[in-house]
Amino acid sequence: MTARVRSIVTSIRPVDYAVAGVSGVVLALAFPKFNLPWLAPLGAAGLFWLCQRLSWKRIFLVAWFGATVFFCITFSWFGYTVGSMLGNLAFALVFVPALGEGAYVAASAVLVAFAFKRVTPPFAPLAAAAAFTIFEWLRSIGPVGVPFGQLGYSQADTPLAVFAAFIGTFGVTFIICAIAGYLSQAIILRRNQFLLGALAVTIVAWFICWWAWPARHIAPPTLRVAAIQGNIQQSTKWHGPGALQHAVARYSALTARTSAYGAKLTVWPETVITTILTADPNLQRQIGALARQQATTLAIGSLNEHGAEPYNSLFVFAPNGRLTYIYDKRQLVPFAEGFPGRSFLSWIPYTNLITGFGNGTEDSIFHAGGMALAPLICWESAFADLTHAQMKAGAQAFVIVTDDAWFGETAGPYQHAQIARLRAIETGTWILRAASTGVSGIIAPNGAYVQQTDLDREAVLLGAIGQPSGSVFARLGPTSVMFSLVVVYAALLIVGRRAAI
Repeated sequence: MTARVRSIVTSIRPVDYAVAGVSGVVLALAFPKFNLPWLAPLGAAGLFWLCQRLSWKRIFLVAWFGATVFFCITFSWFGYTVGSMLGNLAFALVFVPALGEGAYVAASAVLVAFAFKRVTPPFAPLAAAAAFTIFEWLRSIGPVGVPFGQLGYSQADTPLAVFAAFIGTFGVTFIICAIAGYLSQAIILRRNQFLLGALAVTIVAWFICWWAWPARHIAPPTLRVAAIQGNIQQSTKWHGPGALQHAVARYSALTARTSAYGAKLTVWPETVITTILTADPNLQRQIGALARQQATTLAIGSLNEHGAEPYNSLFVFAPNGRLTYIYDKRQLVPFAEGFPGRSFLSWIPYTNLITGFGNGTEDSIFHAGGMALAPLICWESAFADLTHAQMKAGAQAFVIVTDDAWFGETAGPYQHAQIARLRAIETGTWILRAASTGVSGIIAPNGAYVQQTDLDREAVLLGAIGQPSGSVFARLGPTSVMFSLVVVYAALLIVGRRAAI
């Protein structure tokens, strides 16, 4: 540590770190399992209060600390299963991602501080909110993107969720941060007229969006579907004797229970079949026969192979028993399913133990019961750009398959299930979610779980999905929203600069 950096660190008061740490804890309480979404603006307000008091060099370090606290709590489930294999290094599965994601928040805090210092008070919180949201987007994209912990996700059960149909989850984050900015500004300036004005504008905008929200009027669903939740734990699924035969037998028996209902689409979760299905024609025939017996389109999570490279995939068997569609997962979990830059980072211990899955490349859809359906495998459901790409490819509804058994009964499965609700609102579509140990469910275009299973239970979920209601965000997409926020930030800096002359 250089003398200059040491001087910056030691000049920061302990109370500043305390405020940042408390803000991180408060933000974490907005997410499952705590489920206190109204705390999100208060937690962000603490960070923005610091941004108005500290220099950009000091706020970077303080915000990094507070954000790392937030992500350590929010990501605490990351190492639930794999951590047991790493012994004393298990903490790194949470701390390292938290530190990395916290750096994005720290960088955003620098631009937030600059906005508060440069832009006139009525508009400074808007510029600050834009800066924070832009960096939330940046940390959520690309091969190492980690979209969990987006502030907008925490609002799935609040009126603010309506805004996601127009400006997406990132737009909800922007609104949370704008409110937080005006609140922190009111505390510092001891004037609340800007805060009251912002709240009034938000309320009026909400009523307009609610009135114009297509998902207020949802057509009755007509396509009968089933999601099979076999509740097979990882210790049995991957390592137990006869694990594959056990899984096939259990899921086949549960699927047979749907006969009387007449589901046109039946979905098994991610990697139920833990072998390369394309290399096992006997198993393909067995599954095809099941689809034919049930007269259903049967979608099954398994492994595919191109050359020597395995893929995490979804296989779709038509009611006539034929394998008609294979989808390869496009967005891999970084440092778990794949190692970005493996050839350059092979010197890091244990990198050779990380599975090397291939990346799928197609935004494709399949059909069942006359509907165009888009698959999402696990991690992919957290990426708004993927769902937008599939909407452009013609998707009318989404099928999410996931294996959250990796995370037990921690907050992980609940956070993942919450994210799916925002995807439904953003796209204005129905979502059928099949999770190996839960939470499985059917989500309406308004983000509500019409049906839902409990965690860690064997279950057969029966219901129906229907045509999309549509949304503004489905046409705009996340990139358009982010471009708009960049323009907002730049424009407000110019407005503030002109006002200062």
